[in-house]
Amino acid sequence: EEEEEAKLQNGGFLPCPAGGVPSGTALEEPLRSCRLRSEAERRGGAPAALPPAPLGFTDVNLNSRNTYEVSRRRSAPEHLPHGGTAPAEPAPPPQEPAERARHRAGIAGAGSTFAEFFTRNFFAKRTKELKPAVPSAPGWKLFGKVPPRENLPKDSKIIQQEYEARTGRMYKPPPPSARRKNIEFEPLSTTALILEDRPANLPAKSVEEALRHRQEYDEMVAEAKKREIKEAHKRKKIMRERFKQEENIASAMVIWVNEILPNWEGMRATRRVRELWWQGLPPSVRGKVWSLAVGNELNITPELYEIFLSRAKERWKSFSETSSENDIEDAGASVADREASLELIKLDISRTFPSLYIFQKGGPYHDLLHSVLGAYTCYRPDVGYVQGMSFIAAVLILNLEEADAFIAFANLLNKPCQLAFFRVDHSMMLKYFAAFEVFFEENLPKLFLHFKSYSLTPDIYLIDWIFTLYSKSLPLDLACRVWDVFCRDGEEFLFRTGLGILRLYEDILLQMDFIHIAQFLTKLPEDITSEKLFSCIAAIQMQNSNKKWAQVFASLMKDNKEGDKNHSPAPKS
Repeated sequence: EEEEEAKLQNGGFLPCPAGGVPSGTALEEPLRSCRLRSEAERRGGAPAALPPAPLGFTDVNLNSRNTYEVSRRRSAPEHLPHGGTAPAEPAPPPQEPAERARHRAGIAGAGSTFAEFFTRNFFAKRTKELKPAVPSAPGWKLFGKVPPRENLPKDSKIIQQEYEARTGRMYKPPPPSARRKNIEFEPLSTTALILEDRPANLPAKSVEEALRHRQEYDEMVAEAKKREIKEAHKRKKIMRERFKQEENIASAMVIWVNEILPNWEGMRATRRVRELWWQGLPPSVRGKVWSLAVGNELNITPELYEIFLSRAKERWKSFSETSSENDIEDAGASVADREASLELIKLDISRTFPSLYIFQKGGPYHDLLHSVLGAYTCYRPDVGYVQGMSFIAAVLILNLEEADAFIAFANLLNKPCQLAFFRVDHSMMLKYFAAFEVFFEENLPKLFLHFKSYSLTPDIYLIDWIFTLYSKSLPLDLACRVWDVFCRDGEEFLFRTGLGILRLYEDILLQMDFIHIAQFLTKLPEDITSEKLFSCIAAIQMQNSNKKWAQVFASLMKDNKEGDKNHSPAPKS
């Protein structure tokens, strides 16, 4: 009964004997036996006999990390005597009365043994000892291992000395003053990649590699200096030309205002005025000179412009109100009315100098351009509105007032060449193309034969140039200078300008086929300059067999009339 009661109080197990077992004996004995056996075998003797370990629970010390650590410390070699035998077991304490021992064991087993069993830490963490930081050796670092580096960073002087000793050649780098004289020319972003030593975790450069990098760096710096100096000279040249041009324009403006314009009729045909005219008109007097050169053969007045403008506004209003009726009765409408419709003019205005944004809807010149074009369609219903007119009217609006622009526009389109093109007079257009080919073959025979081999006729590229007077094909400032001489020389200069463009790009055009030639001439390069173009135009000779443009065109017209007479049917008798 007492044993059963003790088992219940001790969790179903018998308590330890009254005398107790030395702490850690159960785990200590096997380790100690192994230690003693190894010592005996090493000394050549038989292993010492160990007393049998008594059975029972092991007293676990909570201050230790685990039972194995306790046994390891207690079975260490320093605890053994020099004789190699295990120390004698400590004498057990004096016997206590049985009832008292059982009572104490029951309390200890129920109270402390299970509390210690559940609260102790079986896997206590070992605090790592902080090791002093060891400086890592330079070299490759792979998986945390840093092997020592054989090639430590060397000074540039040492590298140079080793290279000279190995090759026997003397390397003379450029002096630092010359190399760092213009620091802004050096590509500093590449200096660290070429000149500086590599980081400690990368292998050092060899002598040949370092010197090769130095040479490449010096070449890069030299090329950068040349390129920067060339660009600086180019900018200076452009600025000098611009300043010179502005000075020439200022001095020419004084001449035009004070001398030429007051005596226009007497001086317009003089050699001095023609030379100034060729150099380009000052912007301040350009509109006035254009108006005088074009003239006013139609005798249009500002009041007449207002009359036709009011008619155009009434027509636009009626078109907007009766658009559905016009759609139904479109078959009965005249061609001029369809061409004069508001939608067609609006569509073309939006395409006029789109990069300037001043003629787009909401721009300062949108309504002005719309008014000039609308008034002209009412003034010349036989011509109406034709695509391309908006560019000519826009250039005039940029240089003249509204009424003056309309007067110049109407008189300019009344010239024979423009009237033939805008009225789409095919017979007259063919005469102009034939005259152009005569001077094309005379001035550019190789390119002429090249075009002939591809059956590339002038109408493919000339129509767009003539319809817009080069204002769509050339930059606006260059187109205005073409207009200057066109107002002086007339229609002849339009075709001479076309030949100048072909001469300027002759070498490129000779390498192209039909498609590429047509695409190139439809959209000319934007970097074309007035100096290059006018030098090519000046090289074009508008003479063929001592015949000028007017004489060649007149002979073509005469031949055409004679041919019409020969092919006309004979009158009936």
